[in-house]
Amino acid sequence: MRIAIDARLISGTNTGDSTYWTCLVETLIREHSEHEIIFISNKPRPREVPFGPNCSWVVVPGEGRMWSLVKLPMAARKVKADVLHVQYSLSPLAKNGVTTIHDTSFFIGPEWFSEGDLRSLRKSIPLAAKAAKRIITVSNTSKAEIERFLPAAKGKVVVAHNARPPWIKPVEVTECEQVLRELGVQAPFLLTVGTNWARKNQELAVAAVNSLPSELPHKLVVTGKATHPLSSARVQPVGYVSEHQLSALYSSASLYLAPSLHEGFGIPLVEAFGCGCPVICGMGGAMPEVAGKAARVMNSYAAADWSEAIAGLLREPSTLEDLRQRGFARDQQFSWSESARQHVRAYEEACRRLTSDS
Repeated sequence: MRIAIDARLISGTNTGDSTYWTCLVETLIREHSEHEIIFISNKPRPREVPFGPNCSWVVVPGEGRMWSLVKLPMAARKVKADVLHVQYSLSPLAKNGVTTIHDTSFFIGPEWFSEGDLRSLRKSIPLAAKAAKRIITVSNTSKAEIERFLPAAKGKVVVAHNARPPWIKPVEVTECEQVLRELGVQAPFLLTVGTNWARKNQELAVAAVNSLPSELPHKLVVTGKATHPLSSARVQPVGYVSEHQLSALYSSASLYLAPSLHEGFGIPLVEAFGCGCPVICGMGGAMPEVAGKAARVMNSYAAADWSEAIAGLLREPSTLEDLRQRGFARDQQFSWSESARQHVRAYEEACRRLTSDS
């Protein structure tokens, strides 16, 4: 097959969508070299993009909706691609289109979006579901939500779970100590990822840690963009960190806090699992599915309940160790190899359906 990919999200951003693209493409290049991958972008190829002998990079000038709706699908046809794979919005001109819809949070929590973004998503994604030959999503939970909110998706949805990115991995104690010194972090500490999106619910993590009993000295280390007023002595923002530094933080933290209100998958959960960091998470979206029995899943988003649960875990080293071991095992149940196999299956089905519709 000749697989065309919208390559605009594959580098330059530290998001779940970018991580997904990068990990998928790396695996396709390595394990499915019989297929050709054609990257289509409006910019030249960055050096960090995965690339192999079965790859080519096509630059199509332009930007905005006209690029996505017209130039991208026309370029895919020009290079005789069998499949065009995008994320979310898919042009009706892409007769052989496959789209990945990670979640339907724009239906579930409209308050998490600006009016403009909400209006655009609620218009474009139903059209994408109608145009797509196959829809890929990253959890069974998201599949059920997609089929609930997008009737045109029924019968088209393929689940291909995410997995831990290979660049996030356990770090030895001595290396961890070096990284903590670089960042000015002292153990013991808790960890969460900062973001400016209300859906991620960073305020809950801050409030819960601020309410911990004084005999528990743990601070909350916040990576990324800290949006809450972090004036508390309990909270330490460290900004954006490298992949190695993040791995060391996961490997050193007493607990990872994932208070998000909704996730299509929740890659940080498996990142923490793979680094031996116990997890406490919310019940929103696919987090219970991804967590399995390897995390403490809270059925409440009250700060007092989270603070009590965190304190209870920190006072029970045997429970933390049990969660740590369960996390290692859970991490092994997700793989990009299996995800890539499911993607190839979806591409093949899209091609067969295209042939039968022709």
